[in-house]
Amino acid sequence: MNKYLLKNDISEIVEELKNENKKIVFTNGCFDILHVGHVRYLNKSAEFGDVLIIGLNSDASVKRLKGETRPLNNENDRAEVLLGLKSVDYVVLFDENTPENLLEIIKPDVYTKGADYTLETLPEAKTVIKNGGRVEFIEMVQGKSTTNIINSIKK
Repeated sequence: MNKYLLKNDISEIVEELKNENKKIVFTNGCFDILHVGHVRYLNKSAEFGDVLIIGLNSDASVKRLKGETRPLNNENDRAEVLLGLKSVDYVVLFDENTPENLLEIIKPDVYTKGADYTLETLPEAKTVIKNGGRVEFIEMVQGKSTTNIINSIKK
């Protein structure tokens, strides 16, 4: 069932899933170098519903958010790696800095984000709640991050 989708394909898939009464979970990120923190986060996200959809930042948006040297892995490679995880059902690419446009299309039942955010600091929380969804915050794995991996390699 794992599929890599473009933004214009997602609405039809979501409509089918909702007609099947599937509970949709959505999360997003760059997922540049997949590590144990990502895997635990995505596994936990998947527990909140029947289908996990990941909004994957495009190469251009990663560059804007993380700087000129990122991403290290291109968007197609990052999508393929994510789809190799049992917990991930769909990956959809987006080019904006935040996934608000995708959230308006998908209207997930649950939106997950790292616990380094709060409802007040998460810009897209209002969009999720307005559309009847809820936000769940997931604790991050201490010391596990792409930035830490990159810094370790540079040493």
